[in-house]
Amino acid sequence: MSRAGDEKRRSAPMKSARRGIMKYLLTSAGIKNTSIRDALVDLLDKPIAESSALCIPTAMYGHPQVGPGTGAWQFISGQEPETPMCELGWKSLGVLELTALPSIDDERWVPLVRDTDVLLVAGGDALYLCHWMQQSGLADLLPSLRETVWVGLSAGSMVMTPSIGKEFVGWTPPIGSDSTLGIVDFSIFPHLDHSDLPENTMADAERWAAGIPGPAYAIDDQTAIKVVDGTVEVVSEGHWKLFAPIRS
Repeated sequence: MSRAGDEKRRSAPMKSARRGIMKYLLTSAGIKNTSIRDALVDLLDKPIAESSALCIPTAMYGHPQVGPGTGAWQFISGQEPETPMCELGWKSLGVLELTALPSIDDERWVPLVRDTDVLLVAGGDALYLCHWMQQSGLADLLPSLRETVWVGLSAGSMVMTPSIGKEFVGWTPPIGSDSTLGIVDFSIFPHLDHSDLPENTMADAERWAAGIPGPAYAIDDQTAIKVVDGTVEVVSEGHWKLFAPIRS
């Protein structure tokens, strides 16, 4: 079973079992349009210009086509017009590098995260990001962040799901699986029908979804998934599809 999304519409909310209390905006390519921006402001409950943000570039380092260097700088400095995140006009913007956190005391970074309105999480390799979220202690901290908004971009969204599917495995974690944090109970296939990604067609998404044990969304770059208090809402000016697991 599946459900396709029409342009410029929001889906009816659905319930999704979830751990933690944070609010999530899981995007394919950042804050790409007015609908996704409005959803972000709604989650913040105040203007972007009055909100503090920390950006997390860590996932980029684990991806063979990104890595350290110019890609990380472009994300942090807001020079990524195709995937807008850091350039939205935040009141303040800092960097939270997860690979550095295990080497410093919690008192140096935990209060900073608690006082920040939004975490902006870059794309890259979802399993590499998941590993460093666990190693750094950020994954354990998330359930206590009652008002923080998590804005994920591609891998920064996929890391919240139970698994990413073998098609998206690049960096191999020590546990050797495609499992991620499982904070939401659905998986995500991002960049649907992207012109630069010929392997991301709807047919590819359907084959991917067949190997995912739970519900799964394929979303294009004009689509995001908003999760608040266990309610899931698709926000889109593009197209998307929900693949429901086959019941035996």
